[in-house]
Amino acid sequence: MGVPKRDLKGFGTPIKYPSAGRAVVPSPSLFIEPVAPMAATPSNSNPRDIVRQYLDQAWRPQHLSADQAGALRQRIIRLLERENAVMVAHYYTDPSLQALAEETGGFVGDSLEMARFGNRHPAQTLVVCGVRFMGETAKILSPEKRVLMPTLEATCSLDIGCPVDQFSAFCDAHPERTVVVYANTSAAVKARADWVVTSSIALAVVEHLMDEGKTILWAPDKHLGDYIQRRTGADMLMWDGSCIVHEEFKARGLLSLKAVHPEAAILAHPESPAPVLDIADFIGSTSQIINAAKTRPERQFIVATDQGIFYKLQQTVPDKEFIIAPTAGEGATCRSCANCPWMGMNSLENLAEALEHGASEITVPPELARRALIPLERMLSFPRP
Repeated sequence: MGVPKRDLKGFGTPIKYPSAGRAVVPSPSLFIEPVAPMAATPSNSNPRDIVRQYLDQAWRPQHLSADQAGALRQRIIRLLERENAVMVAHYYTDPSLQALAEETGGFVGDSLEMARFGNRHPAQTLVVCGVRFMGETAKILSPEKRVLMPTLEATCSLDIGCPVDQFSAFCDAHPERTVVVYANTSAAVKARADWVVTSSIALAVVEHLMDEGKTILWAPDKHLGDYIQRRTGADMLMWDGSCIVHEEFKARGLLSLKAVHPEAAILAHPESPAPVLDIADFIGSTSQIINAAKTRPERQFIVATDQGIFYKLQQTVPDKEFIIAPTAGEGATCRSCANCPWMGMNSLENLAEALEHGASEITVPPELARRALIPLERMLSFPRP
């Protein structure tokens, strides 16, 4: 049995992936044809307009037959060995990539865990299946290694919605504030920050800075920032950015779905809007959501994050049921339908091409990497909550 395709219309329907421990062959697998690089964007463009320009790019999804996908998998396995390479894949990538990473001795996790694994692994080439800021972080933490991605066009609305020139001007206008940026940012933005945080430690870092009497300039996710501010009462000045996946979740739709599944617990990522978080039974990062599904007593969960995580959820607790939180209905536009379009650009085909030809290599200028490493090391050394 192959890994099921992601169904963009099946909201409210429990998802089941194959049981844990199986190496699965995708049948069929979806890949996204590469798109041409965007033209340079004027520095005075509105960050939300920049995101819209990226979303407006047309890509043509195509399907692979089971035989084509199987042949690509075998080709990738041979190339990983030839190139002394290891795969690291994010929870939001296609299940076929997550399964292949696990089968070949790689790793599936969140962005910080991916970078840590790559840094510790002896392979000389890291293949990062995710979005560009993840590849940059891996390169900064492992500068001696070659870092490849299936495509360099896979980006993030939080990253591209926070251009470094505009962000630097924002910081310069508020020099008294400690600059804290989310991991979902470019290397250049990280280099301008005092701290980098992930969603798993953001709350604890802000509380730590409050104890030191610091006021905070936060970027780029306003929903995560608002969640932290409401929890801590911190003095936080927010950048106006958001994740196009999590911003689509609607409280009204969740409540309607909850009425159909009254025993289900709602698990939400803190990049979601406040009305969604207000009705969630648990709020946490991707890794924390997986752990909550494992440890909570409920047998059924409504999950408000990218549905790529369902592969790992079902693998971790195969006896429980997971339901996609709705992004459609009254008040919703469903730009993402619980699928990051840029994560979806990672495919078996462009992964094989990157390994075969050394294409889509991540480079970070040494001086920029040096400056970005400072707040990253603060993040890495901060005690986990």
